[in-house]
Amino acid sequence: MEEVIYRQQDQTWHLSPHRAIFWQEEQALIVSDLHLGKGTHFRKAGIAVPANIGQNDLYRLQLLITTYNPAQIIIVGDMFHSRENNDVAYFKLWRQQFANIRFKLVKGNHDILPDAIYASLNVEVSDTLCIRDIHFIHEPCDEEDAPGYTFSGHLHPGVVVAGAGRQRLRLPCFYFGKHCSILPAFGRFTGLATLEPALDEAVFVIAENSVLKVN
Repeated sequence: MEEVIYRQQDQTWHLSPHRAIFWQEEQALIVSDLHLGKGTHFRKAGIAVPANIGQNDLYRLQLLITTYNPAQIIIVGDMFHSRENNDVAYFKLWRQQFANIRFKLVKGNHDILPDAIYASLNVEVSDTLCIRDIHFIHEPCDEEDAPGYTFSGHLHPGVVVAGAGRQRLRLPCFYFGKHCSILPAFGRFTGLATLEPALDEAVFVIAENSVLKVN
């Protein structure tokens, strides 16, 4: 896996091809849009989707924890996809391996579980989070009204890049604007919203096991 180290706001961000950021100064692993339980939710509705999607995503998160040894994990919204199902119970067991790590959830539009469930999972919940004037909200901010520098999720951002010949690929990405950043969706069972960034905005695509700057 080939990460990229990016400096922004005098902070050091390790961009991982596992669709996560490690914030070096705060020893914080940052992810967004896990949508745990989405596969189970669809199967209950009679839609055939692969099993163990959530478990595979948590395995990737476990690899990141092993790599970076974070003191805290910041989830920028949509931790679970919908109402309580078996994936919540699986997360509770998985969470016990990392009792020393603080999990902080910034609530997204899909985070509708009762507060008591998050408490039982040892997950701290808030509508917004601010550390060192770095703000975390779920839905993307307005560049003109951003309070300090802001990280968000929600969009599942991607960009179109040219491949060999006339091939064009749509890949997930990290987006860094002047005041706002948008994180890729960590969950694999998610779509992509195509961005059209300006030339002075930094975009890093995730191409298999690498992170590559595209403009």
